[in-house]
Amino acid sequence: MWGAFKGLLSLDPELARWVLAAEDICFRNPIFSYIFRTGKCIPITRDGGIYQEHMNESLQRLKDGSWLHTFPEGKVFQEDVPIRRLKWGTASLIARCPVTPIVLPIIHRGFEEMMPENYLNGRRPLVPLCNKNLKVVVGEPIEFNVPMMVETAVLDSRHVTAPLQESKWPILTSAGQELDETAQRCLYVALSEKIQSSLETLRLLSKRL
Repeated sequence: MWGAFKGLLSLDPELARWVLAAEDICFRNPIFSYIFRTGKCIPITRDGGIYQEHMNESLQRLKDGSWLHTFPEGKVFQEDVPIRRLKWGTASLIARCPVTPIVLPIIHRGFEEMMPENYLNGRRPLVPLCNKNLKVVVGEPIEFNVPMMVETAVLDSRHVTAPLQESKWPILTSAGQELDETAQRCLYVALSEKIQSSLETLRLLSKRL
């Protein structure tokens, strides 16, 4: 899709974006692993948590000022329904990055016709289907006042009952404050809800275009 925006597919890795990719799909054998790693894909283990090894690699890419593409829903949804609750991975990267990254929301429609999940006995077609209408809607950058959101999260966490089990998350320092796991959860919810709202606005706009 991004190659098509440039007019032709580019093999120059400097022009490509980094992207989070599902390990069980894109890295399931050595050949796939080579292709997707060469294409600047970072393997993410589903249900592996926001502090898994390759999330740290993703954070480093942001610190380097690179373009990092994420799929905050965490799975493929082809139904025309409101944006579901987002995973916290994207929110955690925003909170952990020393400089708040520019977050650009993108919605696409038509891939469910080009590559339907249930095409042949519940399987995708071997190649993308032709003559389909594809829409890509890019929204305005999402504004995040991270210091204020951190302060609110810390205050909100004081009214949340802490889990009985021992915390497994490291202390996060964001906007000059230290956040325990409870405060981090409050922060990630707030960040994710803001992204979700922006994506839902774009989804509705894309239906009218």
